[in-house]
Amino acid sequence: MRLSQSTLTDAKARLPDYDRDQVETGIIHLGIGAFHRAHQAVVIDDLLAQDPSWGIIGASLRSPKTADALNPQNGLYTLVSMQGQKRECRVIGSVCNVLAAQGDARELVAKMALPEIRVISLTVTEKGYCHAPATGQLDLSHPDVIHDLENPANPVSAVGIIASALARRKENGVGPFTVMSCDNLPHNGVVTRQVVQSFADRLDPSLAVWIREHVTFPSTMVDRIVPSTTDADRELVEEVTGLQDAWPVMTEPFWQWVIEDNFCAGRPAYETAGVLMTDDVTPFELMKLRLLNGSHSALAYMGLLAGHETVSDAMADEGIAKFISDIMRLEIAPTLDGPVGVDLKTYQSDLLERFKNPSLNHKLAQIAMDGSQKLPQRILDTIRDRMAAGLPFERLAKVISAWRDFIYLKGEDGFLFELNDPLAQELRAAEKADLTKNPKIFGTDLSRSQAFHETVNR
Repeated sequence: MRLSQSTLTDAKARLPDYDRDQVETGIIHLGIGAFHRAHQAVVIDDLLAQDPSWGIIGASLRSPKTADALNPQNGLYTLVSMQGQKRECRVIGSVCNVLAAQGDARELVAKMALPEIRVISLTVTEKGYCHAPATGQLDLSHPDVIHDLENPANPVSAVGIIASALARRKENGVGPFTVMSCDNLPHNGVVTRQVVQSFADRLDPSLAVWIREHVTFPSTMVDRIVPSTTDADRELVEEVTGLQDAWPVMTEPFWQWVIEDNFCAGRPAYETAGVLMTDDVTPFELMKLRLLNGSHSALAYMGLLAGHETVSDAMADEGIAKFISDIMRLEIAPTLDGPVGVDLKTYQSDLLERFKNPSLNHKLAQIAMDGSQKLPQRILDTIRDRMAAGLPFERLAKVISAWRDFIYLKGEDGFLFELNDPLAQELRAAEKADLTKNPKIFGTDLSRSQAFHETVNR
């Protein structure tokens, strides 16, 4: 039997503690991948018993796979938390349905314009913001941006979809919704506001004014390690729960969510489910982006070059494990003040243990994707801080060097590694020596810095 509302009580797992028939949708989430379903959707699942008005409509912007997997299951899926040999299965019911919006977003825009929708959240990855990673500004030459400005009634980008829905709400007198980015970007709320505002300025200046006056864009920090689901994971879930699940989510026990409390149309009582609401997310996001995400990127490129497949495999390599510990302690942590009440040494120690978790089949190739979009905030800003302070950055430079090797190293049959990156063609067409002179990635400062080039090359 397959997991669905009619078979839910047959699942040998923790089940939702609320009546799903009473759930109404208040959130639309753009980019309903594994991370959202292991993180934000779980928090909402914890809250629906006290307030059923915050159910989620998910939207896939690039592929119908999630909709095809979850809609026959009435939005239900299994969350598996793994640590060592311990497995805990829980069925999540907060996702009411999933819209497949690739190629035709008109139904999605219409749903977003409904008055009951009060929060639009996003996990569309760094490249989904159609921005220049070095500046955070909207890339007006991006094909999706060009398309959406010419076809605002049927946009394809997250930015265009949000702007189109806000235009509809303004026209109908419905009022605004909150736009909440949950992606690994520094000041993600500020970046989201910048790209949406810039798009609206060019689409309709009066809409831009309305957004500026009414719409809020809270920043967030999200943390949970979520590897891609495999067929072996599906088999495990069926064996443990007794039901087939087309798209379960595998994750670790740890999770963290910090949100700037800045909502224009109401919000769920996040704080009652363990979320930290704050006036300033910055110390949390810098700590996580630099220590966790920066170390993850280092693990990805160095681990792949060393012949490893997963994060835990790479951490079992004593040389790589020592490098990760050293880069955290000696080069990254000294650039951070850290949030009040958080001990950075303990945070680093906990990260190293999380990376070693052998139950998480977290592929290094998954982390290595989109390096041109990830490295500016994960590694390059840390380098900038150390250069400004006159401090060495040899280990951080080694990560850039490893990324460069990942891009350019060749074997007998061509390039050694598949390059999944929005700038893949441009990167592969360039000379290896010129990579760090690309201002799109390294900005005008590092791309022209002789000291930076010499250190990376060395």
